[in-house]
Amino acid sequence: MAVKQIRIGSRESRLAVVQSEMVIDYIKENCPEYEPELVTMKTTGDKILDRNLDKIGGKGLFVKELDAALMDGRSDLSVHSLKDMPAEIPEELPLLGFSEREDPRDVLVLPEGVTELDFSKPVGCSSRRRMLQFQAMYPQAAFAPIRGNVYTRLAKVDSGNYAATILAAAGLKRLGLEQRISQYFSVDEMIPAAGQGVLALQGRISEDYTFLQEFCSEKSRITSICERAFIRELDGGCSSPIAAYAEVDGDIVVLRGLYYEECSGKTVKEIQKAPVSEAEKLGIMLARRLKQLTVI
Repeated sequence: MAVKQIRIGSRESRLAVVQSEMVIDYIKENCPEYEPELVTMKTTGDKILDRNLDKIGGKGLFVKELDAALMDGRSDLSVHSLKDMPAEIPEELPLLGFSEREDPRDVLVLPEGVTELDFSKPVGCSSRRRMLQFQAMYPQAAFAPIRGNVYTRLAKVDSGNYAATILAAAGLKRLGLEQRISQYFSVDEMIPAAGQGVLALQGRISEDYTFLQEFCSEKSRITSICERAFIRELDGGCSSPIAAYAEVDGDIVVLRGLYYEECSGKTVKEIQKAPVSEAEKLGIMLARRLKQLTVI
């Protein structure tokens, strides 16, 4: 049987490569008819590190180059952190499936050797979603922008200029850096970004990717559809703090949502449930409910 090469497009950061290697390892172990090859590239979002994402175009900056490579045939499959994907996806480049979810929580990372949060220094954070929820717990906290990959951010925190930073547990665990986690925030204390902890596989509409079926998680498909419907309904990019976290409990999907309305400065949070068959509808309905609450 002829072996078919499959080129997997990835951002070139260590975390992106580790995540792509999870898919490569699966193909090597389960799909002998395919020979995977990693194709890395630097995205616009990786190149511009001196400005917040909402000032330069949002989450699409992390996928633009990967989309172009898929479209023109330089790659056959893209592996993304789902939380970095924009709410709208090109019709010709569909999402094929979603990995089992890693720990979805956000975590606090203190400088190496430090055990207490020093509020005389800023917390390194560029996510308004995280800042809003952290300040609700610690009103005395101040923030300073921090961008770059996980290792860059850890180095900046360890340099002594920041009191701490806030990162996704999933990324630290996948990089083998779990020991750097100083504190976990529950999903009630800090609702995660939609898709946090999930890998998304993206391909071309006309091609057969059924060989990846067993890599994908049905539970993640349900929660991802729900969370992404929520952010899409709220036009969720990086400009306004939005958070969504869904869990499957038997035949029920439970969605936590947060929305911050820029004009009124009002933040609303709520939890709603629905049958798993109505996961997408639940995301839309909770988004509309939170919109209503900010104008009452």
